[in-house]
Amino acid sequence: MKKFNEIDEEFICENCGKNVKKLGYSCRNHCNYCLYSKHVDVNPGDREEKCHGLLEPIGIEMNNKKGYVIIYRCKKCGQIRKNKAAKDDNIDLIIRLSVAKNIP
Repeated sequence: MKKFNEIDEEFICENCGKNVKKLGYSCRNHCNYCLYSKHVDVNPGDREEKCHGLLEPIGIEMNNKKGYVIIYRCKKCGQIRKNKAAKDDNIDLIIRLSVAKNIP
């Protein structure tokens, strides 16, 4: 089975209600306004996760190859997930998260 299924589609953010456009160069998996995501994948794009809770951004890691990586905690099951930031993500929120101290 593929570990990465490319799905790039528009969606309405369940956290802030904004219409999130396709990314265009990769897969859009989180809101570029509030950075929230949804816990729907076991592996990127597979839609096999049963939880479907909201993934709250709780921190940022810097990766030499990927750039900013957003750290998420699921508000429903507590699982920690990570995803690369997109070029059009809210940089003010990324900066705020980079100094956040709420990572376990």
